[in-house]
Amino acid sequence: MAQKFKIKKGDNVVVITGREKGKTGEVTEVLRAENRVIVQGVNMVTKHVRASQSGPGGIEQKEAPLHISNVAHIDPETSKPTRVGFETKNGVKTRIARRSGKAIG
Repeated sequence: MAQKFKIKKGDNVVVITGREKGKTGEVTEVLRAENRVIVQGVNMVTKHVRASQSGPGGIEQKEAPLHISNVAHIDPETSKPTRVGFETKNGVKTRIARRSGKAIG
């Protein structure tokens, strides 16, 4: 069974380890079965595509998945990496940044 993560599609994250360290972007896809995320404009790889009836071949640039442990949320107030907590007010559960206490979009 796939795990549940605190990082969701549309979140702004920063890469905290690896060769892409320090780059930021928006999560475009969460691959729960593989514990990976795809971040827009980060971890770009070159893919050679064969020509077919659907389109011409060529060399494409696309985002490769990163392990979810290698990314962290960006604090909306300080723009630094932060951990995520949860807060319940009036029966509504919201995600908050541990660094500043502000709600995460």
